Amino acid sequence: MRRTTAIAVATLTTTALALSACGRDSSNGAAATATAKDVTAGKATGTITVWAMGAEGDKLPALAKEFEAANPGVKVEVTAIPWDSAHDKFTTAITANKTPDAAMVGTTWMGEFAGLGALDATPPAIDKSKFFDGAWKTTEVNGTSFGIPWYVETRLVYYRTDLAKKAGFDTPPTDWEGLKAMAKAMQDKAGAKWGIGLQAGGTGSWQSVMPFAWSNGADLTKDGGKGYNFDSPEVLEAAKYYQSYFTDGIADKAAPATPTTGPDFVSGKVPMFVSGPWMMSAVEKVGGAGFKDKYSVMQMPAKKSSSSFVGGSDFAVFKSSKNRDSAWKFVQWLAQPDVQVKWYKQSTDLPSTSEAWTDPALQQDKKLAEFGKQLETAKAPPSFSTWEQVATAFDTEMEKVTKQGADPAASLKAVQQQAQSIGTGQ
Repeated sequence: MRRTTAIAVATLTTTALALSACGRDSSNGAAATATAKDVTAGKATGTITVWAMGAEGDKLPALAKEFEAANPGVKVEVTAIPWDSAHDKFTTAITANKTPDAAMVGTTWMGEFAGLGALDATPPAIDKSKFFDGAWKTTEVNGTSFGIPWYVETRLVYYRTDLAKKAGFDTPPTDWEGLKAMAKAMQDKAGAKWGIGLQAGGTGSWQSVMPFAWSNGADLTKDGGKGYNFDSPEVLEAAKYYQSYFTDGIADKAAPATPTTGPDFVSGKVPMFVSGPWMMSAVEKVGGAGFKDKYSVMQMPAKKSSSSFVGGSDFAVFKSSKNRDSAWKFVQWLAQPDVQVKWYKQSTDLPSTSEAWTDPALQQDKKLAEFGKQLETAKAPPSFSTWEQVATAFDTEMEKVTKQGADPAASLKAVQQQAQSIGTGQ
């Protein structure tokens, strides 16, 4: 997920987990294999029904007209769906066997929908090597891919370059120690109230904590990818490091769910925060003319290597599609580098294919190019169908860690126990 949808999605219900007994055999849903002919052969024909959420749902019809022009005789019917009702609409459609041919699917829903036997396996003709590895993994469930990464996002550290110089930093830090030292110096030498804005637990906070864990070499699965792994030494070390910003008074433990607003960053009250590419336009709008020269972005600091969270949305074809081959042709077309660049220009959604990032439209902006570099190592959470439930438990425990000073080891042990109780849904 991405943008403001991340918080809404994290709170969505998981009632679909019980739907496997409601008329659809889910026993082999994640083990399906592609059986259709090469989707690259011939032109698309007939009608393709497509669902897409939010702003993407509003803008996709214009892009789809170009696909129609290249495939005379095909009609792409896009239905825009609000994010807050999308999950329930999908699960209801899956139960009734009335899904669209293809749809935009949030990355954290892939495991659930594939487990319900609703998604069609990605045809071999679609080359996964063209996509960022972390993004491609969001499509995989039990080793089988069920779609393509459509657009992606990742998180970097935003920082005020002018205030960093006052704090004694001419170049951005690259490791944990350097980041914390700069955040503290922002308070002591540059007049910032808080050195960095970090989410103090609560809904969606796993997206803020996990980049530090992944940068410490953490793997959220164990037993050959069959179980959750929250209480590992790597995750614990990251949780302790994250907590230290709050216990040391560098980050605000009373911060709201979105700790850093544009005004806080522009005023210098909070001169650093972690977020996605959409915040560039947001802070520049608040800061006004010339503000874009007062800040920059840097890779997530490394303990062992730099990594971050990869989100966005995938595009999938449903098993019940009445026009399967044409639906896959449309999905494959969406993944073409030139199409992805066009979509970026229309929507600002970042391309999921590495080749698209060589286009001048993305390379000429140095800040944006940094997001492209981070995508090369960014990671996604496990594709277990129960991830949303387990992530909620993690968020709850992290709030105790950041706001109440709870023992990170005890909190992660509690998360692991809950995760094992919930299971992976496999």
